[in-house]
Amino acid sequence: MMNRRTLIGTALFCGAMAFLLFLRLLPLSAGTVRLPGPDLGLCLTLAWVLRRPDQIAAPVIALVFVVQDIILFNPLGLWPAIVLIGSEAARLRDGRWRDAPFMVEWLRIAILIGLMMLGYRVLQVLFMMPVPALGQAILHFIATVVAYPPVVLAARALVGLRRITPAEAEQTRFAR
Repeated sequence: MMNRRTLIGTALFCGAMAFLLFLRLLPLSAGTVRLPGPDLGLCLTLAWVLRRPDQIAAPVIALVFVVQDIILFNPLGLWPAIVLIGSEAARLRDGRWRDAPFMVEWLRIAILIGLMMLGYRVLQVLFMMPVPALGQAILHFIATVVAYPPVVLAARALVGLRRITPAEAEQTRFAR
């Protein structure tokens, strides 16, 4: 049974992801070639999982990214599975990462994002799917890692997303 705070957090997460998907669908640069942008949805998901792991469940994360795959015509299910594995790995380490300074969190997130993108690329090659150029993939990784701190700041300012306190973590752990 979900409590009110969890339900509101889940609704805010889904609304924010819907807004980011809407922004990706806007034709902002008609006909021009540009650098790959960051994956703001991935940044928001990881930030949310590390700050409020009690508010978004694994099925919600999977569903949001499957819907994103359907709408953007991406290979169905591969990236959502990788995001789910990565976000759950971050959730399992939440207790150890909670007291670390932000720079350490950012480094850990950069490594996690790099491993997720590398795994995605390896699976694309393994299943003989079209693979973007390596330079584009590296630029996408760099843009996503650089976008993580602004996403965390925006989530804190707009949604009030903050780190869970140890007392709240214990309370949610016993509530499960």
